[in-house]
Amino acid sequence: MKILYHHRVASRDGQFVHIEAIINVLKAQGHEVIVVAPKISEQTEFGDNGGWVSTLRQRLPGAIAELMEFGYCFYDFLLLARAIKKHQPDAIYERYNLFLPSGIWAKKLFTLPLLLEVNSPLYQERHDYTGIHLPMLAKWSEYYTWRNADHVLPVSHVLAEFIYEAGVSTEQVTVIPNGIDPAHFNTHTQPERMAQFRGKTVLGFVGFCREWHQLDKVMARIASLNDPDIHLLIIGDGPVLDELRATAKQLKITAQTHITGLIPREKMPCWLAQIDIALQPAVTPWCSPLKLIEYLASGKAIVAPNAPNIKELVNDQHNALLFQNGDMDNMLHAIERLIHDTALRQRLQCNASQTIDEKQLTWQGNGEKIIQLFTQISTEKQLTTKPI
Repeated sequence: MKILYHHRVASRDGQFVHIEAIINVLKAQGHEVIVVAPKISEQTEFGDNGGWVSTLRQRLPGAIAELMEFGYCFYDFLLLARAIKKHQPDAIYERYNLFLPSGIWAKKLFTLPLLLEVNSPLYQERHDYTGIHLPMLAKWSEYYTWRNADHVLPVSHVLAEFIYEAGVSTEQVTVIPNGIDPAHFNTHTQPERMAQFRGKTVLGFVGFCREWHQLDKVMARIASLNDPDIHLLIIGDGPVLDELRATAKQLKITAQTHITGLIPREKMPCWLAQIDIALQPAVTPWCSPLKLIEYLASGKAIVAPNAPNIKELVNDQHNALLFQNGDMDNMLHAIERLIHDTALRQRLQCNASQTIDEKQLTWQGNGEKIIQLFTQISTEKQLTTKPI
């Protein structure tokens, strides 16, 4: 197939991991992929937050920023129309964004099937975390896009409920969680332990570290155990890293704390190989956490909240140890239990790696599902338009 991949992501962060993974797997399966997206996303390196676009949005009054965001869709529609006329794609695959109905306009004008990947209910997410200044326009753009896609692909069943509430039928929705590439994340080709972690029990956190992850409390528990063989490894960036370094110094566990800062994506399997117990302290309630799936593939003993979207991927005491969502003391108890219970830790590690095959959590599998849906939609359209 010839597929037009459409998105509006300007940053190169976790979102872009998903984008590149889908594009690469579709190409690897022999399909041609044409990308229509902001040029700035091609000019930044991993970890960039969107450059001048992000800075401009932050400095403008909220309503003006949202009007400009919606205004972009008219320019974007021209880009889509030009690309469709030039490349004559068979279908459109779009990563959903708020204030972006242009993909639906292009689908309708050129009568192309469109699959819509949805990673969060952006109206609700912005309403809760950053605020919405043009709520009627924002809500309309979200519902219009969801309702007019040929098929919607939320990353979790929790997220699918938002889409059903918008009036999309269950027949038009297929849940496809995030995935991994087993060539990179697996238990068979992991690098050896670095010298500083050999013979240690390593607690590991991956991601953009914020205050609500409460890793300072994990540090305090490590200090209270008074065991120099227990280490904390933080892989990633975030606004609280300086505070965590200061906390480690204050607790006199600097030698047991290692913070990498931002690392290249290709180095992630190497760093994951250093971890025994992987931490997911908090979770957005509708997401499909990429790091959780990478933890599973790498065979880690996982500590995670018992949130509904987490339980779509793991089962308590089978491939993870779950704690009461939001209860930090309960989380610390789970961590300490895994530190001391070697048999439980090893069982979780073994079952974690098997979960990838059991739940088909690979980008390859996701690509195959996408093509199957495009084929199904095309067949259905041919049947409904066939002369009697």
